[in-house]
Amino acid sequence: MADTADQKKPAARRRRARLLSPPAWWPLPAAALLGLAAGGAYGVLKAPEYAATSYVVAVPDDTTEPATALGFAQAYARIATSSSTLAYAQPRAGISARELRTHVRAETSPESPMIAITGTSASAAESADIANAVADALTLSSNQAAKNTGVQLLLFNQAVAPTDPASPSAPVSGAVGLCAGGLLGGLWLLARPARRRPEEEPRPASPAEPEPTAVAEELGQVPAQGEHAEPKEKESVR
Repeated sequence: MADTADQKKPAARRRRARLLSPPAWWPLPAAALLGLAAGGAYGVLKAPEYAATSYVVAVPDDTTEPATALGFAQAYARIATSSSTLAYAQPRAGISARELRTHVRAETSPESPMIAITGTSASAAESADIANAVADALTLSSNQAAKNTGVQLLLFNQAVAPTDPASPSAPVSGAVGLCAGGLLGGLWLLARPARRRPEEEPRPASPAEPEPTAVAEELGQVPAQGEHAEPKEKESVR
């Protein structure tokens, strides 16, 4: 009975350890939940950012081909964020030229001679002021050479203060964090080495049973090996 109880203890201990140990795929949900929490916290704590866009179009004169205006639009978009243009826009924007450079960007289309100037800021009104200030500065500086280039920049549409922020909201940030965390958790599962299974402890050997021949020899019923069997005479008891 004691041997049977001792044999059951290691098996119960291994079964308990198997139930308490986490599954092999635990990094996947853990990383996904961590990414969800990080993305949601980023969306809540980060200040919203607004973006407003002003459009400027390049118009050729009577002596210039339309394709030339497209090329000049590409060139003027490159100098929209230059130091000279930002120096013109600084008084109206109300911020320094160095800070203004980080809050404005210019984009063009390869199919139309139009320049999109976007201003970004934590304030909706300030983002529109930045975009309009840079658009006006680019128009004034480029039109000084319009007689020589044959292309004139005109303000096509002024920027208006946006009503909604351009930065992602907390639910969107949380969803992005959830996807990123799940992806990292899946990559971790693929990259980590396989976990070894715990080796089972050897079972204690049961005591060896004596061979029948040895038992018979001890009792005197079977002769030892190499000897002839002789019948034993029974002594009579008188």
